[in-house]
Amino acid sequence: MNNKLNELNKTKKPLFVTVYDQLYKLIMDGTFPPDSRLPTEPELSKVFGVSRMTLRHALALLHEDGLVKKVHGKGNFITKFHQNESIDGLEKLGNPLYKCYTEKIEEVELDFRIDLVTDYARQVLRQEMTAVVALERWYKSSDKVVAYALTMMPIEAVSELNLDLQNEVQLLEMLEENVYELANSASIEIKRSNSVNTPSLKYQIFGGEECDLILESVFISDKYPVVYNKYYIPTEFSQIRINASK
Repeated sequence: MNNKLNELNKTKKPLFVTVYDQLYKLIMDGTFPPDSRLPTEPELSKVFGVSRMTLRHALALLHEDGLVKKVHGKGNFITKFHQNESIDGLEKLGNPLYKCYTEKIEEVELDFRIDLVTDYARQVLRQEMTAVVALERWYKSSDKVVAYALTMMPIEAVSELNLDLQNEVQLLEMLEENVYELANSASIEIKRSNSVNTPSLKYQIFGGEECDLILESVFISDKYPVVYNKYYIPTEFSQIRINASK
């Protein structure tokens, strides 16, 4: 047994792991504080004496850890998340976009339309209905559209929730907050999407070439969801967290 342990101890650590360890320590001890930009990849490669490929492998691990995010055209930035381990995750009822989007949302624009019932609507809303209310939310920051949500609701839910479709403030309050206060449960599925930025959409999402897609069914009763949400968050601004407990 001792011989085997000695052999394991002699195993050389991969170079990208060594770089990762050093960068991790610099981030956690505040050498690179939250919101600061890391030196460029050529600069970091020179500092650590490694190839760009090795450095990128280490940075990829930091991206996966949620410690570093890449912003198109600007570089790699330190996130705020490693400082707050108590932040609520997707295990609690509440709008998942605000739990997963790493930047500040400044404005939400809302559009809605009445659609005919499709097989897809019946599948996700799990009921028969006479029409479907489709609501689109465009999340904006610094004059850019940074995330998108599509909500499907049975037309019957409008009266059940005492909604006025012409009252945008009331609709937004219901979709963003109140429906979660009324709900007793929700189910969430997480996927990856690269199809949100299409010419048919009103806006193009900044950084939306690849998005985390959160599919959410919100239940007030146990029979069927009152709304079905699809949240698209660009992966570079997405931090999905679940705090599991026994």
